[in-house]
Amino acid sequence: MRYEIKGETLPVVLCYLDNGERMITERGSMSWMSPNMKMETTSNGGIGKAIGRMFAGEALFQNVYTAMGGSGMIAFASSFPGKIVAYDIGPGRELVVQKSGFLASEAGVDLSVFFQKKFGAGLFGGEGFIMQHLTGQGTAFLEFDGHIVEYDLEPGQQIVVDTGYLAAMESTCGIDVRSVPGVKNMVFGGEGIFNTVISGPGHIWLQTMPISNVAGEIARFIPSK
Repeated sequence: MRYEIKGETLPVVLCYLDNGERMITERGSMSWMSPNMKMETTSNGGIGKAIGRMFAGEALFQNVYTAMGGSGMIAFASSFPGKIVAYDIGPGRELVVQKSGFLASEAGVDLSVFFQKKFGAGLFGGEGFIMQHLTGQGTAFLEFDGHIVEYDLEPGQQIVVDTGYLAAMESTCGIDVRSVPGVKNMVFGGEGIFNTVISGPGHIWLQTMPISNVAGEIARFIPSK
């Protein structure tokens, strides 16, 4: 499979497949394709994994596109202003991604739910509680919101992130939730009660415009009944 990512604000990834090669995507993610691409809807791993993907913010079923009778092309466009990132999944290169961050991948990539090990992180972590875990083998295409800032964290190095700004991290990283110190800071600070703490080692991707924040800002200007 060859690919190219085009566009800046609203990008699209064009994937060029050889005969028999397959791509997996969520329902409704395909933008355009050559006529020899065959689509099949599947639970991709059984009903258990399908339900897990649903908890991670994805669709219950996935679509598999196969190039039939020769080479084919299929395009997947971003649904929100931001960036499409390609990442090669493999042994030692597993990835944990925000909900709805998975755009498409080669058929060898497995998408499952990632739960936080600590109950506090699950109860108060918001966007950081249930994420997507990408394993297997192949190239995955991820959809992030806004501009992307990347960091390589050393073992034990930490960074504090406001909920929703964590786009993805390598599975070697740890994640926890920490309360904002001081009652006055919690009540009047305007930054929420909890922050997400990411610990190294590993690479992380932070996004500057979480779609949940954008939705909240727009909601302020919608008249209530």
